[in-house]
Amino acid sequence: MNDAAAPLRRRKRPPRRPRLTGQSFNKMLPNLMTLVGLCVGLSAIRMAMDGHFGGAVIAIAVSGIIDGLDGRLARLLRATSRFGAEFDSLADFLCFGVAPALVLYLWSLNDWGAIGFLPSLMFASAMALRLARFNAAIDNAPPAAFAYNFFTGVPAPAGAGLALFPLLVGLEADKAHLIWLRAFAGFPGFVGAVLVGVALLCVSTLPVWSFKNFKIPTANVLPLLLGVVIFAAILLADPYAAGALLGLAYIAMLPFSRMSYQRLAREAETRRHADEAVEA
Repeated sequence: MNDAAAPLRRRKRPPRRPRLTGQSFNKMLPNLMTLVGLCVGLSAIRMAMDGHFGGAVIAIAVSGIIDGLDGRLARLLRATSRFGAEFDSLADFLCFGVAPALVLYLWSLNDWGAIGFLPSLMFASAMALRLARFNAAIDNAPPAAFAYNFFTGVPAPAGAGLALFPLLVGLEADKAHLIWLRAFAGFPGFVGAVLVGVALLCVSTLPVWSFKNFKIPTANVLPLLLGVVIFAAILLADPYAAGALLGLAYIAMLPFSRMSYQRLAREAETRRHADEAVEA
């Protein structure tokens, strides 16, 4: 019996199938979202070239939503990488630097020819400088703890939204048949001034709330929720007017953001001096 079973024991097992190697899909998902946002930003330029400026605005807004989600998804899945950060910055430059500049040039500034292209050129260049400064800050020493709640200068998606303010007003004026408002919003001088002003805000050292760890007092939670509901209703009923109002609200927020930063900086300096006095 043992002799009959011996060949079975000596029979070799079939070789195991080799394991698949490569990157997990979960790790690739944030970069895939960034790629989708990049394609949407490119589509905004194509829509503007075809004269569909409303669609171009919506495409840039969708790119902004994707940009706000891919980074958070990367941190949630622990898929952050240097490649992802660089890819995200390149996508931001196209979606929020090149696309708004070209859309506004095709909508209004081309009436002034080469002179009209200068504000678009300045805006795109400023956005590139702003993103390069952001990437360089990653390798620098970490700032004070309170500084993590602030951007240095207006961030790229918000800058794109502010730059599109004249176009939003012009689209709303077309809907309401307000010829005088459409003429003012589409005047190349006004559009160029907005582009240059937003470009300066993007490359400035102005501290701007990032809202990443923004804490809301308990008493203000209900009013905030009601405000969000009202804004959502306006957004669904009239997206161009809602976008323009949101841009005005963002500009009005900037002085309060600067005052908040200065207050926190003074408090941090006071605590530092107190700690040095105790150690002495």
